[in-house]
Amino acid sequence: MTAQIEKKPYAISTGRLLQRPAAYGSLALFGLLVAVPLVYFLVTSFKPMEEYLTYPPRFFPTRWRVENYEAAVTMIPYLRYVGHSLFLGLSNTILTVVTSAMAGFAFARINVPARTRLFTIIIAMLIVPGIVVQIPQFIIFARLKLTGTWWPWILWGLAASPFFTFMFRQFFSAFPKELEDAAEIDGCGSFRTFWSIFIPNAKPAIATAFILNFAGVWGDYVNPFLFLKDANTTLAVKLQIGYLSPHGELLTTTVLAGAVLYVLPLVVTFFLGQRYVLEGVVTSGLSGR
Repeated sequence: MTAQIEKKPYAISTGRLLQRPAAYGSLALFGLLVAVPLVYFLVTSFKPMEEYLTYPPRFFPTRWRVENYEAAVTMIPYLRYVGHSLFLGLSNTILTVVTSAMAGFAFARINVPARTRLFTIIIAMLIVPGIVVQIPQFIIFARLKLTGTWWPWILWGLAASPFFTFMFRQFFSAFPKELEDAAEIDGCGSFRTFWSIFIPNAKPAIATAFILNFAGVWGDYVNPFLFLKDANTTLAVKLQIGYLSPHGELLTTTVLAGAVLYVLPLVVTFFLGQRYVLEGVVTSGLSGR
């Protein structure tokens, strides 16, 4: 009996040792598959256009052309369209986070009639693809004469997000009831309890919603293309139509240089805030808790 007990830890540790190379090897292979296209994307942004068109293609350029980046910011009013993207991203994100947090708090902590049924509708909206409602939304905004303006993003923000409402609801449901009881004893109403007690303790969920929503608006191409004009469109749209040669040909390497500058703020933001994203996903119960 003693011999069997002594052999168990050895068998478990051996199994773990055998599993580690396989796990690390799978992660390394997956990382390589993801990294190679990104490296090629970055390297191609430094190629001269004539070298990009040659066959067979070369992975690394014979001459690194930094002028592609200069052309990317001078061929179009780059900073103006960055400003458009920033305004739409920040305004929509701030409104979406605030309204989604309020809706999530209401579903989690306020007993109202048919609360469960209303939350079921919110969950059902998560499975509806966004492309399904784009044409009806376009018709509605066109009849309201809001196409060509930034008002659709403001209204979308005021309407909250089903996903972030669900996330905040899961997060606020884990708060102890004693917090609300103490706030009620101090004379706090529902809104003051939400604003003074729940919001200061919801930084991971707020950071997660902010980063994910801002990245979605910043990288959106379809909605600005449909709803905005060329004068007030975003950088995502202008990158596709702004870099043409005098003969009307697309300058692909310049487009890639502009795209590198375009995604750089998102990459930096994500790496700075990934801790909050992971913490927010775990503490809101989306990881299967």
